Amino acid sequence: MLFEQLETDRGGAELLFGSVKEHHVTLPNQSEPWDMKQLLVWIRGNMLKERPELFVQGDTVRPGILVLINDADWELMGELEYELQDKDNVVFISTLHGG
Repeated sequence: MLFEQLETDRGGAELLFGSVKEHHVTLPNQSEPWDMKQLLVWIRGNMLKERPELFVQGDTVRPGILVLINDADWELMGELEYELQDKDNVVFISTLHGG
């Protein structure tokens, strides 16, 4: 099993996760390594409490959500193809704020 720490910022994304900011997640075992694309599908089916369309769009996160993997922008890590490692820290930050 893979242990992950997932965080959502206080900018609004945590509201989609039942107002919980930090999650410690153990992903089910599978034959191939987990990647970010699979993680997003798993999050949508297992963690999002409401309005998944505000978090995911197609097979990725919506525009306006910054994704950090171990404090690095996921664009530098391969985005959806990044293979998760034990104890990775994945953070989702909403950059869109109402006004």
